[in-house]
Amino acid sequence: MKGNEALAEAAIRVGADAYFGYPITPQSEIIEYLMTARPEDRTGMVVLQAESEIAAINMVYGAAGCGKKALTSSSSPGMSLKQEGISYIAGAELPCVLVNVVRGGPGLGTIQPSQSDYFQSVKGGGHGDYKLIVLAPASVQESVDYMKLAFELAFKYRNPVMIQSDGIIGQMMEKVELFEQMPRVEPDYEWATIGKKEGKPATFVTSLQLQAEEQEKVNHRLQAKYREIEQNEVRFETTMCEDADYLLTAFGSCARITRKAMEMARAKGYKVGLMRPQTLYPFPTQEFNRLAGQVKGILCVEMNAGQMVEDVKLSVCGKTKVEHFGRFGGVIPNPDEILLALEQKIIGG
Repeated sequence: MKGNEALAEAAIRVGADAYFGYPITPQSEIIEYLMTARPEDRTGMVVLQAESEIAAINMVYGAAGCGKKALTSSSSPGMSLKQEGISYIAGAELPCVLVNVVRGGPGLGTIQPSQSDYFQSVKGGGHGDYKLIVLAPASVQESVDYMKLAFELAFKYRNPVMIQSDGIIGQMMEKVELFEQMPRVEPDYEWATIGKKEGKPATFVTSLQLQAEEQEKVNHRLQAKYREIEQNEVRFETTMCEDADYLLTAFGSCARITRKAMEMARAKGYKVGLMRPQTLYPFPTQEFNRLAGQVKGILCVEMNAGQMVEDVKLSVCGKTKVEHFGRFGGVIPNPDEILLALEQKIIGG
């Protein structure tokens, strides 16, 4: 299946109640697939094209407030428009899933793949001190698996979860194993705004606190939750790191290309490993710090001007040299130039 279509099918199979979105390349196949697959006949899932990205995220806010499994998807400029609503959802502590199929920027940029939304996704692109859980699939299969994981984490922590894909993974076709259809579940959460019922008081959802002291309490509660997420939900994959003298690191589709560069480096006699963060937040800080104690240098490969590299540098605490190699604006790096950058910046640097 094509990556975007597999994501859409996974959303149906996970028992999602509603999708609200708006077309934008290179993620339009998500909403197109959902429209043609007619999940309302299969599970009763609502699929609606909103009048704008802003409308879509606020529809997600409303559905999430009712305890429903709701999601939206977009690509970079469209995700920028959603930031206010995402901040509201995070502030109200509601679960939802966001899919960003990243394209090159800034501005309207290009429809080609990029990883330049890392800062926006990981650092909280909207206002206020909030965090998204951010999953970075490197294959169509992981895109499917992460849809299921995303909803699990969203409801576990009552927090928005983002699947950060890109134009490569969204458009490529691979074999995929789909999980069995999960039923839609009627929400029964004490925080959900489902009306006053016998034995249950009425509830309301808001992110507004007019008293500073009360808002500070909300922030303390959020920060405690983020520390819990950082303690329990870090995910990463290491390849040939046990004997490595040098380390390559990359996420998402870029990690696939970087893995080939690692294999080429090994063929030339360099002991090189690959560290792939699967969660961009929470970031695998401790594992980077551990690996930094054994390697002579780390090259961070990204399809941007240098974003994840900042978190890598913070993680290693100066234990080893960290450099960045990137192509951006929609240009995809190739293994040969990654290997050359490794030789010039790390091995011979």
